[in-house]
Amino acid sequence: MNPVRYGTNAGRLVLLATVLGSSLAFVDATVVNLALPELGRNLGASAAGLQWTINGYALSLAALILVGGSLGDRLGRKRVFMAGVTWFALASLLCGLAPNIELLIAARVLQGIGGALLTPGALAILEASFVPDDRAKAIGAWSGLGGVGGALGPFLGGWLLEIGSWRFLFLINVPVAALVLWVAARHVPESRDPGAARSFDLAGLLFGAAGLGGLTYGFTAWPAHGAGSPVVLIPLLIGVLGMTAFVLAEMRSPHPMVPPEIFRHRSFTGANLVTFLVYAANGGVFFLVVVNLQVVAGYSAITAGLAMLPVTVIMLLLSARGGALGQRIGPRIPMTVGPLLCGAALVLMSTIGPHAPYLTRVLPAVILFGLGLALLVAPLTATALGALDDAHAGIASGVNNAVARAAGLLSVAVLPLAAGLGSGSLTESTQLHPVYQHAMLICAALMGAGALTAFAVIPTRLPPKPTPNRSFCDPASPPVHPQPHPDPQTQVQTQP
Repeated sequence: MNPVRYGTNAGRLVLLATVLGSSLAFVDATVVNLALPELGRNLGASAAGLQWTINGYALSLAALILVGGSLGDRLGRKRVFMAGVTWFALASLLCGLAPNIELLIAARVLQGIGGALLTPGALAILEASFVPDDRAKAIGAWSGLGGVGGALGPFLGGWLLEIGSWRFLFLINVPVAALVLWVAARHVPESRDPGAARSFDLAGLLFGAAGLGGLTYGFTAWPAHGAGSPVVLIPLLIGVLGMTAFVLAEMRSPHPMVPPEIFRHRSFTGANLVTFLVYAANGGVFFLVVVNLQVVAGYSAITAGLAMLPVTVIMLLLSARGGALGQRIGPRIPMTVGPLLCGAALVLMSTIGPHAPYLTRVLPAVILFGLGLALLVAPLTATALGALDDAHAGIASGVNNAVARAAGLLSVAVLPLAAGLGSGSLTESTQLHPVYQHAMLICAALMGAGALTAFAVIPTRLPPKPTPNRSFCDPASPPVHPQPHPDPQTQVQTQP
């Protein structure tokens, strides 16, 4: 396979497929938040039920996204990406037809499985398909356009809610997925890692899912049942034991989903620490802001969606430039300044209360938040992917996505508790308002911690990647070395 160039017709078509495919997962991670008030009314959902509407999707996505990355390395990134898009479309259809909150949550879990297959494949396809000099630009464009899709979601969702029903939010995914499949089948090149392990890390998968599931369930149940309830304590204990067992299993497995040695690379570890802090904050923002605008500030669904439109415009105009800036001056400064701008924006957002005027209270915070994301996202993603060699593009993408999704998952579970929701409601103005204020300040503190972490651990410039020890773009090409499965203890010792 010959790598494509950014700006060519071939490069645009690869970007189109990966951006639209990723946007399916990104938009559904945010647009459902806009429908939470209507879901609460129409399906009689409690606060925990609404949290699980978000977290059912996030849990399966976070638990399985590493599997998606490794399957792409093993079976072909294009093949797994297209399988994920197909699965996602079918699960979206089930969501749109769900008659009650319980079946909707179950369908959302299935939807997250499709997202886990397609999301790491999109980034790995970019890393494998573009020439090295153009990868930062391609990732920047993907980040910007994907951010546009995520930010457009509340606007489009609000419009669909105004003209029809929350069911349309899911049913619209079906024709979009059909377009992605058509473009990918015709124009996306296949790539894989011929040296990827053929065995499957089942123990790591089960322990990781149990750990995330237990923690999520326990923290979600805490406000309603109290800290001393067995409904809370038993899941939290399962979560802690599951995560501990996951770490031990990965250290002992001959072919782990998360090879422990990749965290010996300072840049990779630092980028993922920043990712966890920043995306924990983002999880709280996208969970609560549009709900607060409707329930507390009194905005309609479409007005609440339009309120976030400046983020779309800023990401569209500046994200690719943010990626180019990070490549030119190094990732440390953008990854430090970006979260600081976002944190300042969240302090402003915490002041959005009843009848808040848009121009003076909402718009300045939204603009500042968009500027921070445009500066941060592309350098952060490029650093996480660029710290390992090309043969590990799927692992790097999968780990970084898993960290981001786990952060958002735990944020939605923990933030209402940490902000003082108790047994209150997310659809009652007097109960939501103080919870929202405290939650935004907690998210601002997380952004500040992300900035400090980036300044402390992200290098001014990333060292150049070493030459991979095997070809991974051509599915027919054999490994350069005779060993098909290099020793995991020495496989990446010479990487930056």
